[in-house]
Amino acid sequence: MTQRPILLALAFVLLGTVSFSACGQEDAHQNDYVFITNNATDFWNIAEAGVRKAEKELGIRCVMERPTTGTAHEQQRILENVLVRGCAGIAISPKDPPNMVDLLNNACKQTIVICQDSDAPESKRRVYVGTDNFTAGKALGTLMKEAMPEGGKAILFVGTLDAQNAIDREAGIREELKGSNIKVLETRLDHSDESRAKSNAEAIITGQPDVKLLVGLWAYNGPAIAEAVEEANKVGQIKIACFDNLDGTLSAIQKGIIYGTVAQRPYEFGYQSIKILHALNNGDESVIPAGGVVDTGVDLVREDNVDTYWNDLKKKKAPSE
Repeated sequence: MTQRPILLALAFVLLGTVSFSACGQEDAHQNDYVFITNNATDFWNIAEAGVRKAEKELGIRCVMERPTTGTAHEQQRILENVLVRGCAGIAISPKDPPNMVDLLNNACKQTIVICQDSDAPESKRRVYVGTDNFTAGKALGTLMKEAMPEGGKAILFVGTLDAQNAIDREAGIREELKGSNIKVLETRLDHSDESRAKSNAEAIITGQPDVKLLVGLWAYNGPAIAEAVEEANKVGQIKIACFDNLDGTLSAIQKGIIYGTVAQRPYEFGYQSIKILHALNNGDESVIPAGGVVDTGVDLVREDNVDTYWNDLKKKKAPSE
């Protein structure tokens, strides 16, 4: 008879300890700023360098969340988990903006939400930090015309066409190519699978020999296309233009495999996003420009400036002292 009350008391103590620990763990995240990418490719390493720079300058804590499969479903699950544990603000590159509006709006009720890299303009996000992707697409169209001034057939490659950045880039390319002799035959999708990105390029090289220009819209597409062209011994015969500044892309430009790239500034995605989140969290609304867009700009990198550009990029990515 005397053991039962003692056991019940111990049970209540244990339950209280578990509940307290869970709450303590959850509370530990309340001051975190969370940076959510749309995939796990190396492109985001540069953005993380910017995140860590802001983290150190501001004396705050930031968490990087990278969907390993690159699917919209996984990204949405990550966002839901972040909201459950709590945070001070979220910077997200939405994978499927039209179908994420309700989830993003719900997140906006709980914390500060901004978009980076890819926008969700129909949502209630506070600001977009990143590239004007339509203008950047037009810049890539310019590189395409430089690479193949005589004109010809081209194929575009990208992960998906759900993301707003991919939609806008393709639209910008097609706008820039109006009146030119370059004809875009199709856009091939790889669903953020780098091996598939390469096999897509290989299929075009072997199956459509009249296509002389291959164009990558996402960061990993450039190196994947370059590998396929080099392995097929088609360097110089097939031209390549692409996006972003992965080492594989810059190396291929040095070697003359890729003509040029439209390099976004992912370092600024990370750095500016965290600074803006922190300012908003402290009541500073002045960081939101008219129109709600912080355009981080792009750099056009060709063989004549790739060395200078790459050296500067390495300095940004180096750990700060």
